[in-house]
Amino acid sequence: MTSWHEWMLKEGNTPEWPYPVLYEQEREVETDVLVIGGGIAGCWSAVSAARNKGVRVALIEKAATIRSGAGGPGGDHWDYPMTCPLMNVEPDVQCRRIIDSMGGYSNGIGHHIECWEGYDAFLEMEQMGGKMRDTDDEYVGAPGRDDATKLIVGSRYLPDKSTLRFWGTTVKPALKKECERLGVKIYDRITGTSLLNERGIQGAPVAGATGLNCRTGEFMIFRAKAVILCTAGIGSIWVFNTELAGITTFRSRAASGDGTVMAYKAGAEVTMMEKSGMLFLGTGYKHKIDSGGNDPVFELVPMVDDNGKTINFMSASRDAVLKGDVQLPFWGDFPAMTDGARKIDWDLGYREESTALAMRRVYENAGYDPKKDLMMNYNHIEGTSPAHFRSPDSMNHRGGVVIDWDLKTTVDGLYAAGEQTFAPAAHGYSATTGRYAGRKAARYALESDRPAISRDQIAREKARVYAPVKRKNGIEWKELHAGIAKTMQYFCSEFKTERLLNMGLDSLNDIEENWAPKLYALDPHKLLRSLEDLSILKFSQLIVHASLARKASCRHLNFERVDYPEQDPPEWRKFITLKEENGKPKLGDLPLDFWGDLTENYRAHNRDYTGVYKG
Repeated sequence: MTSWHEWMLKEGNTPEWPYPVLYEQEREVETDVLVIGGGIAGCWSAVSAARNKGVRVALIEKAATIRSGAGGPGGDHWDYPMTCPLMNVEPDVQCRRIIDSMGGYSNGIGHHIECWEGYDAFLEMEQMGGKMRDTDDEYVGAPGRDDATKLIVGSRYLPDKSTLRFWGTTVKPALKKECERLGVKIYDRITGTSLLNERGIQGAPVAGATGLNCRTGEFMIFRAKAVILCTAGIGSIWVFNTELAGITTFRSRAASGDGTVMAYKAGAEVTMMEKSGMLFLGTGYKHKIDSGGNDPVFELVPMVDDNGKTINFMSASRDAVLKGDVQLPFWGDFPAMTDGARKIDWDLGYREESTALAMRRVYENAGYDPKKDLMMNYNHIEGTSPAHFRSPDSMNHRGGVVIDWDLKTTVDGLYAAGEQTFAPAAHGYSATTGRYAGRKAARYALESDRPAISRDQIAREKARVYAPVKRKNGIEWKELHAGIAKTMQYFCSEFKTERLLNMGLDSLNDIEENWAPKLYALDPHKLLRSLEDLSILKFSQLIVHASLARKASCRHLNFERVDYPEQDPPEWRKFITLKEENGKPKLGDLPLDFWGDLTENYRAHNRDYTGVYKG
């Protein structure tokens, strides 16, 4: 029986690739600051760096910058702009609350920047053309709207007032336009493949990066004095099945941990890699969470059971369903809301939030009217995800690179922002840390000489990148990814033991040694997916190494060692770090408060900060 790929390889059967194929061809770009990743953090980094006179900035993005990344389609809530006059919690207090809510396993540096500079970034986005307040008076009388400023406080956070609503669909176009106005050179459809160290020495200052054109296969070489990593996190390690269920997680398949892996291979430290959680947001086997309940976006929707009985979704437990106290399915009762509350949820939340806009269109095309119709909530019908369907904790508080008060990694000249840092958070965090990293990297570039690159390092990377297109058979990217996911499900899921983790590491090493060398790709797109697989494989190995290293359980990390059941004993209240030396992971650790006094250190590193950009 002829396979699909055997048939495809026969002369005349392969569809013509719509772009010129330029494998092995090189293009070199010289800049001062290179930003890798054109999402919210990346665009903010580029804008901030480019505002420094004499600094050339280039940005590379795997997709199209105008709508790429988790914040590309939209967003409707900006967390922790604590210097806004409408907020009633001091920035230092809010930062401490965030850290304490994670038991100390959080990013104090990033959150302190977020709480102190978030409102400045919010206002600066408005200067760029993003719609950040109700200037058209659409939501007069709605919960959280302040008539004097026309700002809208997120209703779910009204008791503490720690979030502002905004029109997220306007943000990425405004950021891209500002990048272009400031002269940032944007290279869309370019994925970063590796970082270059000075003279090719691992751990030496960064000297640039290499990349691949996802459409033509052209090899890109970027020389830079400073690099800011702003790539997305990772979301499809434990769950992968394209044919039966699709990749419909909150995170795109393109979020493959590339930046974290590039940093690790360059000699930078990573941490919190052992943290994972249950995969709750639409796995492809489940509907997306929509109305009411614990959804953080569509707020204050009252819930009723199928008999119209008002329920508290969070307390409507499985036992209540089995006893018959409440009747499935549950419903979001939009008609019961006030006009203002319903309007701000449906017309702002469902229109501006990235994961809801498509759903709103489907409902409205089917004739749904929130003034008259209920909306089904699928959670209790479908149950929870299986325990072995896990995620590195969606967008928040996952592993990533270690940073200091300049958001610099442990490699000189290499900075990180947004989801690239360890224990990141949402839109406001990405915007604010990107803005911050941009100005720090620009200063470094202005004060630094151009480092020397190594042609040997480039040649090794080029050989690695093009290996799959030089093969005509073997395995393709989907098969390799599925094997990685099954290994992680079997050996690094909810419960962990030394035996299971070592079996998992053996399996991943077998994949790396015996199956990854059989990867083949028929076109530049499949080559991209193959390279993403290799990042996912390395990221998975780091998760297992960190899991083996932590010989204690920890509720805050969603980490259960069956053979070490004690929860967070004092000697294990620390960050475990990993860095590569001589091709092997080297373990280290950091105290949970390694950033020192938050207020004093922030001030010491930002004495020249003047607030909102006025240029």
